Amino acid sequence: MTISMFQASVPVFIRALNNLAGILEKGAAHANARRIDDTVLLNSRLFPDMFPLVRQIQIATDTARSGAARLAGVEFPVYEDNETTFAALSARIHNTVNYLETLQPAQIDGSEDKTVSWQSRSSTKSMQGQAYLFNHLLPNVYFHVTTAYNILRHNGIEVGKRDYLGT
Repeated sequence: MTISMFQASVPVFIRALNNLAGILEKGAAHANARRIDDTVLLNSRLFPDMFPLVRQIQIATDTARSGAARLAGVEFPVYEDNETTFAALSARIHNTVNYLETLQPAQIDGSEDKTVSWQSRSSTKSMQGQAYLFNHLLPNVYFHVTTAYNILRHNGIEVGKRDYLGT
């Protein structure tokens, strides 16, 4: 049985990002109820050498959006990293989901052996499509979604496994 690259990517990204949006909504409600300035939580981090919450969300959305587009062989929208509120981050997540919903299975299926190249902070990288999806995209999206969840949980937001899994 062959794998559907589309089914293994786009719906998975959409689910993770929608769950992240729900977690973020709980963070916003918590901040609002306790009159905590958004920037306090958005700039929180788990450890000093880790990115803050806002950057975790930016990277999760960038990875899903750019990765799916690279597999599809299409251009993707680039977002400025200028969000300073929960509302702006929620809009970024929803815009990313809306973009992902425009991609069709025929654009991505069959990309298993396609060479995908991208620029990292330090170099140009290349991988075959299936390895790119399973060894780069999925782990990165999950890492940054999980870290965003953990930052909010660490700061007292009442979220749990069900919020993360979307059940």
